Amino acid sequence: MSVLREKLENTSELVFTAEFPSIDGGGMESVVKNVARLAPWFDAVNATDNPAAHAHASNTTTAIAMKMHGLEPIMQIVCRDKNRLAIQSDMMGASLHGISNISLLTGDDVTAGDEPEARRVFDIDSAQAINIARIMASGTYLSGRKINPAPDFYIGAVENAAAPPFDYRIQRALKKHRAGAQFLQLQICYHPDRLEAFCKGVAQVAPDLKLIPTVVLMKGARGLAFMNDKVPGIDVPADTLSRVQNASDPSVEVNKLTLELAQHALSLPGVRGLHVTDFRHDETLDTFMSDLGRTPKRQG
Repeated sequence: MSVLREKLENTSELVFTAEFPSIDGGGMESVVKNVARLAPWFDAVNATDNPAAHAHASNTTTAIAMKMHGLEPIMQIVCRDKNRLAIQSDMMGASLHGISNISLLTGDDVTAGDEPEARRVFDIDSAQAINIARIMASGTYLSGRKINPAPDFYIGAVENAAAPPFDYRIQRALKKHRAGAQFLQLQICYHPDRLEAFCKGVAQVAPDLKLIPTVVLMKGARGLAFMNDKVPGIDVPADTLSRVQNASDPSVEVNKLTLELAQHALSLPGVRGLHVTDFRHDETLDTFMSDLGRTPKRQG
């Protein structure tokens, strides 16, 4: 059983996850460097699948490399680039190497990337992919062909609490849960009221669905403005942006904002932990985690 599954299902301990940086060279040295930075703080870390529609080292190989060096992966699989055969192949390849945490998602459209002429696949959607993972975990491929032994998948997904229509987002989360998702990593939300309404709505209907909201560590107002202007599904309130822009030290103020968002998220029903995306790659991560009351795990 994965550490992530054990903590989420069998303890009341908060769980912390993160994003593993995309690999575009540097070999295993790059993997080792990032493992050393993330392992002391996080229970499991996402191995992304061509995020923002940019090509990188594959999700499966990145997840295997992470596991080889002692970091528990959550292997993401997107529907944008792969048909149902390739998605099942990804999952079985992960299982072959003892990787059980998987997260199924639609994926950013190719227009978000640097090769917008790429063809979209979308043979199935994320809820259908989640259902396939559930079927495989019961011992067969989608075709009905048997898998023996069945892979021991711990199935996750992604949802956006901040994007309208808001009630529909709750319904989407419940649809993914019915399909087989056991935990949800939520996209960044700069509207605490929207996140609170989402978490309460989900917890009322599916109290066993584990919610993990996201916060982002960044350097200042420029990053907030970029996400507001360029990242689909994310908007930053004008007063929040002004608060950071007009601060005497925007870097300090944005860290204070992130800590406030994190503490609020952790207080909400159904929330079992926090997902941290780090755009700073400096000592801020250590300070942030310590401010949340975390103690680094001893390595080795």
